[in-house]
Amino acid sequence: MTKSPSPLVGTTAERVAALTSENPYLTSQPKPRLLIVGAGMMGREHLRVSQLLGWADVQGIVDPDGGSLEWACSDWRLLTKAPLTIYRDLSEACLDDAVDAIVIATPNHTHRDVLHAVAASHKPVLLEKPMATTLADAMDIVHLARDYPAVIQLGMQYRFKAQYVEALQAVAAPNALGQVKTVAMSEYRPPFLDKVNQWNKFNRNSGGTLVEKCCHYFDLINVVAQSRPRRVYASGDQAVNFLDFEWQGEQSDIDDHAMVIIDYDNGVRASFTLNMFCRELYEELVVVGEHGRLVASEQASFQPDTPSTAQLLVEVPEHPAYRGVPVGYPDWIEASGHYGATFFEHIAFNLQLAGQEVDAATPEQALWSLIVASAAQHSMRIGREVDVSAFCEENGIAAFFDASINS
Repeated sequence: MTKSPSPLVGTTAERVAALTSENPYLTSQPKPRLLIVGAGMMGREHLRVSQLLGWADVQGIVDPDGGSLEWACSDWRLLTKAPLTIYRDLSEACLDDAVDAIVIATPNHTHRDVLHAVAASHKPVLLEKPMATTLADAMDIVHLARDYPAVIQLGMQYRFKAQYVEALQAVAAPNALGQVKTVAMSEYRPPFLDKVNQWNKFNRNSGGTLVEKCCHYFDLINVVAQSRPRRVYASGDQAVNFLDFEWQGEQSDIDDHAMVIIDYDNGVRASFTLNMFCRELYEELVVVGEHGRLVASEQASFQPDTPSTAQLLVEVPEHPAYRGVPVGYPDWIEASGHYGATFFEHIAFNLQLAGQEVDAATPEQALWSLIVASAAQHSMRIGREVDVSAFCEENGIAAFFDASINS
């Protein structure tokens, strides 16, 4: 019997081609019923993607902010005529037998406490990034996950963005780049958007810009490097954004630019550049190996009706992308949010609910991305490089440092 193609295997074109009626999430079989915890921007994106993909029903949503709930319900009415339960109590919502799985999309600093409340249900969880704002809270989540009876998937959906899907495959392909030597990532974008009570304008809520915004990128760099980070050095500050911004008498302290250097145990050297006072959005991943260079890039816009464009270039002789080729998902997928990444993240979650193993971020891998991000934040504060092993020991997670980055 021929094995059916998977929407999480192969090139972006092959993944889209695998989205057929024969796949389990598009059949008439009973669909998992989701609870969305958090009705902010990401919570509403999860509502939208669940309906677009069609593999799950949303049983209900819970959020203490009335404005967010009203906005989410308005979005929901545009998507479907199906009922949506508005829960007033988190514990009641999680323990409702009508809920099969739970998506947590609350502000960063609430993740640990919300997950502990959700864990009483023993139901599968998709937890948004970053997993926590401190390494202690993140380690607590890792310990919880190791004994948890169901899957806990972390929201590192950039693994599913089209250009990074193609890039990771090209890096892993035999007779392509060869052994990786250097990795460079960059993001240029406009400032942080408005959130409920402006929580993302303050380090105490977000964990810092390199935690809040950049754990996606450190996760990708870790995946490419395939090793443990040894040293981290970062330089950054608040130069342009929110210099005069106050909320309830508190001055914003969020950084808006940074440069980070990471040395890995296997000799790979990596860098990351962030700038958040640009007009448009540009992302780039550059990987250089023994045999050539790979560049995965995306040009996008926050302006309405402006499509994104992404490209893969692999400067290895006879490689089909030697001069660069466009990559991407169909417009109807990219429009769902994060240029289609959340769409495929939901597919990964669904397949895990069905008992399949997929390449989605684990709590351990999410902690490694947070270790790099937190070490970089610390390096900016102290003005010198950070030894990652010593940093983990200082933060009470030295034992975890001995674990494999791919565990």
